[in-house]
Amino acid sequence: MSITKITDAATLHNGVAMPWFGLGVWRTQEGEETVNAVRWALARGYRHVDTASIYGNERGVGEGIRASGVPRAEVFVTTKVWNGDHGYDNTLRAFDESLKRLGMDYVDLYLVHWPVKGKFKETWRALEKIYADKRARAIGVSNFLEHHLEDLMGSAQVMPMVDQIEFHPRLQQPELIQFCRKHTIHVTAWAPIMKGRVNEVPEIIALGKKYGKSPAQVTIRWELQREIVTIPKSVHKERIDANADVFDFELSEQDVAAMNTLDQDERIGPHPDHIDF
Repeated sequence: MSITKITDAATLHNGVAMPWFGLGVWRTQEGEETVNAVRWALARGYRHVDTASIYGNERGVGEGIRASGVPRAEVFVTTKVWNGDHGYDNTLRAFDESLKRLGMDYVDLYLVHWPVKGKFKETWRALEKIYADKRARAIGVSNFLEHHLEDLMGSAQVMPMVDQIEFHPRLQQPELIQFCRKHTIHVTAWAPIMKGRVNEVPEIIALGKKYGKSPAQVTIRWELQREIVTIPKSVHKERIDANADVFDFELSEQDVAAMNTLDQDERIGPHPDHIDF
């Protein structure tokens, strides 16, 4: 598959189109910083914004979309239920609060943020209800490993459409990717450019010189060619623009293969089996 423009989209297993490329807003300050980041991204052509209740900036995301002049229906919006809101009734209430902060009557994708042991199956039942009521166009999970997905799928009425995981050159999780593909679950990468650390990887620096691109741009392009939905975060207009400047080149098969060899099973964030928050 060739992803050649910013609006190209993956088709989830329920037929919903999810843009391959988007803006992440983790740790983006609520208020002007978030509003501006979203507005700049949409002006640049982004049509996918990923937030979460715990980020504390859903209000700014909604304001940024409205300020952009881009119709709501043209923007794919993801948010997530936090660990303290697991359980059927709690999740329904948390979802209502997210919608209120966003100023929207639906989201495009609602995710279970982390696999809280003993609770995520009840939470998933609430997501199925939200989906049945057409208040989320798609539902999925985040940070779920194979065994979490197997556990969930054993009782789910609706199979997850997305698993958002930590994915970047140093953490590629091939078995999990393979499992998701087998079950038609699309993978989204968080920390796709390793919080900027790709700028320090010699092999990626060398590829950047070869293609006349930055290490971040090479990495984003690699992820897109791996058919991973990619949502780099920035609050700087020039970087938001630069992150999107990846649709005018393609890595060779050999260079994709070279990037694939950089995996060191090295996490930036917590291991999903050891969450205590």
